[in-house]
Amino acid sequence: MSSFLPDALSFFRGTAMTTSNEFERLSGKLFIDGQTIDGASPDEIEVASPVTEERLCGLAGATADEVERCINIANERQRVWAAESSLDRTKVLHKIASAFEENVPHLGEMMTREMGKPIKEACDEVGWTVTAFRYFAEIARHEYGRVHGPVVANHLNYSYREPLGVAVIILPYNYPAVLMAWSMAAALATGNTVIVKPSEYASITTLRMAEVVEAVAPGLVQVVTGSVPTVQALVKSPNTHIVSFTGSVNGARAINEMCASQFKRCLLEASGSDPFIVMPSCDMEFAVRAATFASFMNCGQICTSTERMYVHESIYTEFVERLAVGASGLRIGDGMEQTTDVGPMANRREVERVAEVVKTAVSEGAELVAGGARPDGFERGWFYRPTVLANASHQMSIMRNEIFGPAVAVTKVSSLDEAIRLANDSPLALGSNVYSQDLAEVHESIRRLESGMVWVNAPLFDNDAGPFGGNKSTGGGRVLGIDGLHSFTKNKLAWIDPDPKSGPIPDWWFPY
Repeated sequence: MSSFLPDALSFFRGTAMTTSNEFERLSGKLFIDGQTIDGASPDEIEVASPVTEERLCGLAGATADEVERCINIANERQRVWAAESSLDRTKVLHKIASAFEENVPHLGEMMTREMGKPIKEACDEVGWTVTAFRYFAEIARHEYGRVHGPVVANHLNYSYREPLGVAVIILPYNYPAVLMAWSMAAALATGNTVIVKPSEYASITTLRMAEVVEAVAPGLVQVVTGSVPTVQALVKSPNTHIVSFTGSVNGARAINEMCASQFKRCLLEASGSDPFIVMPSCDMEFAVRAATFASFMNCGQICTSTERMYVHESIYTEFVERLAVGASGLRIGDGMEQTTDVGPMANRREVERVAEVVKTAVSEGAELVAGGARPDGFERGWFYRPTVLANASHQMSIMRNEIFGPAVAVTKVSSLDEAIRLANDSPLALGSNVYSQDLAEVHESIRRLESGMVWVNAPLFDNDAGPFGGNKSTGGGRVLGIDGLHSFTKNKLAWIDPDPKSGPIPDWWFPY
């Protein structure tokens, strides 16, 4: 996966004041009808810098009237957009991709300052939105419909896909750009318009991204900020037609219930607690490096990050020792610093929650071998050291619930069979990781693991062309790939007798 980080990081030092001005300019704003406007309640939510804890911006809580206006405009624009040819929509999506590509440094810096991730990761994320838009721009032209073999001679049967209408995208803070793009690109490519409700901890970046889209694709995307009341107004409206949600299990369940009462389609990607199985045939150095990356990228705030490890007993001690060294060697700091590997968590509540998770695990008998506290020299900011907990029992709470932070627990297993059984013993089934060079072990793992995705010797990869999503309580539906494209469409069957007078009346009609 290519890095989109510009070579000259001095660019960011030169634009720091510009970015600061952007937070001031967009504070308390909504993006409706192609314009950045003042919200009726501009300071309902206050957001602080994850590095300094100082006030960063205020967010508007969109009112019911503002949400309704936004929805009405989205429906008006959707009827026009759906009437465009597939080729014309493709051209627009490529323009959006190019606009994001031109704004990688700017948007990456905004994201880092708002939610804390290292600037390299932020710029890479904005870059991944480019590939998503380009993929869906082209695949939508290919996947429009199909002709079916008729059951009556000379009849024409075909089915084709139509847009659903207005798509609502509800986002978390951890990947505000690429998670938006995965749903937005598919929705726009198939003729829908989009309303985005971003996380309170990444709203300013999302508002700026909407402005970038508007400059090349007017009227297609709107953004309303806020909390639960804003979400409820969007989801409960009879004039929105699909909801794409990424967040917690409880949040997904609430969205699902609201949509079910209207028979409204929803795509749900909820919590993850991904297992990481390590077998003796693995390349030890490679597996340790992969485990460190999979556990602590974006400070562990990834739905597919590694949270529970099942390591074969014959290599357990060496693996844990190496993992502890790797975690302890990661460089913690402000995400804007070039040398930072792990930045702060996104907000105070999350870092306090992770600290409590680690404390509970130790009280239940886990051994703290790395991290477990605020790093030295960081009196301010929501920093937490990358943490490794060894000798974890599968029944400990840390192994049963999503961590969503810079901590991982390691359990010893005696066989691949035991590792797979424990990995599957979870209500969450988003992704799984396997480290082995034994082909029989690899195929058995892929076949038996119950998660929606399995990565073998390849941590944290995504592919625009392949379906992304999980099973069990992780949610339902898929984004990316053909499945992700079809998620934003409805299928219509057409049946034509081109010459109804050319033959006799069918003998299966009345009278019998």
